[in-house]
Amino acid sequence: MKTNTQLTDGVALTELARNDAERALAEDVGNGDLTASLIDRTTTARARIIARESAVLCGTPWAKAALTALDPTVQLHWHVEEGQRCAPDQTVLEIEGHARALLSAERTALNFLQLLSAVATKTATYVAAVAGTQAQIVDTRKTLPGLRLAQKYAVRTGGGVNHRIGLYDAILIKENHIAAAGGIAQVLAKAKAHSAGAAFIQIEVETLEQLRTALEHGASMILLDNMDLPTLHAAVALNAEIGQRREMGLGILEISGGVTLAGLRTLAETGVDRISIGTLTKDVQATDFSMRFEGL
Repeated sequence: MKTNTQLTDGVALTELARNDAERALAEDVGNGDLTASLIDRTTTARARIIARESAVLCGTPWAKAALTALDPTVQLHWHVEEGQRCAPDQTVLEIEGHARALLSAERTALNFLQLLSAVATKTATYVAAVAGTQAQIVDTRKTLPGLRLAQKYAVRTGGGVNHRIGLYDAILIKENHIAAAGGIAQVLAKAKAHSAGAAFIQIEVETLEQLRTALEHGASMILLDNMDLPTLHAAVALNAEIGQRREMGLGILEISGGVTLAGLRTLAETGVDRISIGTLTKDVQATDFSMRFEGL
């Protein structure tokens, strides 16, 4: 899997990981780790982080940031690289450093690895399910508060694609926007007039009639919301029909709503371009990692 050192909104990966780790350590350690203070400050230790299940490893910059924040001289020896799959009971990282620091940073480092590896692994599963089709697996804004960029990075590490980062970087017109603006034609006209700085304009439709109207008024990216299979096939055909006669070509069609892994392949085979899935970041079960110490 490919990873990214530059995030979508221009934040450097190392900076993001450092900021997230500092915030997490402040939350956990506070004014000091009372239990770790029982260990002599001169004591050094070796430790291993072990994967307890198969997973796409993700979050190594965050684990490193947490460990180095408390011990700048810590030595990290990774046995699995970011984006690679680890096996059950495989050592992914060997660590040497001050025992107090390792003990205090342990939970924060593991929390990031567990969450982000879970997102990357789940995304990789969905990406594999649509292999051979033109459909891309796309995330949503259904992320943990304060960890959106980290989770969206994990989606990319798993082979997925990021949708908009937030409300500030793209225009996504939904049912209530259409109603408030007076209709599809009106809201698209306003969006085009106020799209400076927006990565894209996308409009959500629920019927074939709405899709036709959107395409005929210049929509280039359309979200097909909760459509059944026959309607999705008809939507792809309608997009091709209208696309042949409009200068801007075919619209980019994205499926949203009620997507499950069991039905994913069938949806992808309709010929849509993108499938957005909130569960990639919203409903994740943490990957099981543990840290084992030696030499205490």
